[in-house]
Amino acid sequence: MAETWTVLRLLTWCREYFTAKGIDTPRLDAEVLLAHVLGVDRLGLYLRYDQPLTPAELERLREIVKQRGQRVPVAHLVGTKEFFGLSYRTDKRALVPRPETELLVETVLAELPADEPLCVAEVGVGSGCVVVSLLVKRPAWTAVGTDISEQALNLTAENAHELQVAPRLELLAGDCLAGVTGPVAAVVSNPPYIPHDECAATMPEVAQHDPRTALDGGADGLDVIRHLIAQAPEVLDRGGLLALECGAGQAPAIVALLAEDGRYRPGETRRDLAGIQRVVTARIKE
Repeated sequence: MAETWTVLRLLTWCREYFTAKGIDTPRLDAEVLLAHVLGVDRLGLYLRYDQPLTPAELERLREIVKQRGQRVPVAHLVGTKEFFGLSYRTDKRALVPRPETELLVETVLAELPADEPLCVAEVGVGSGCVVVSLLVKRPAWTAVGTDISEQALNLTAENAHELQVAPRLELLAGDCLAGVTGPVAAVVSNPPYIPHDECAATMPEVAQHDPRTALDGGADGLDVIRHLIAQAPEVLDRGGLLALECGAGQAPAIVALLAEDGRYRPGETRRDLAGIQRVVTARIKE
């Protein structure tokens, strides 16, 4: 007689399997993947604990659980990632959106007037989660986004279309602020900021599946940030905002770079939920 694999039994087995593979969030990953196979949300699993899976569902689950055990990101397996309350298409073309990056969006929303017809620029749009979220939350705004990766720009365009902000977003292929004419109210970026020698030591999900260009920030992780600090005043409006995400321990060096440049008011920092100084902001002197 064939074994009966119910939702509850599979959740338990997947959690134990992922734990043995060294995955940090075994229960969550098991729930997300099983919910994806069944076409329900995670809450729906709790209403189906005794439901057995069909052979086709078991085969599909077996395949993606195997891939997750090989450290393929969950977002790549299900094809989407929630960010700032919105669902974004995700794949190997760009960095998987991180929860800590929501602080960058929150900061820009808090710093700029909500109802004025402002234009903001994002450097390194990746999946588009930052710039698209800004446009969804601020219907009066427009934006320009840049990336050196044509594939990332295509992914951003798809997400902008899905979330109905594409007409307000111009996308440019190029390095940093190349092609941005301004003036813009803000320059926003979650740039590559991992020091070069540390990239290989990141989690397998990051090292093996995120684009290296979205991670490697040079010897000290600040190469792109230096370029942005130097270039942003050329496109920012008077009093305009520069908002940068950074890694643990990097904020003091960035604040010092802003002061050394001389065109900015003193830099400020905001901490994420882990207490890390995650976002650095500064405004152009008027």
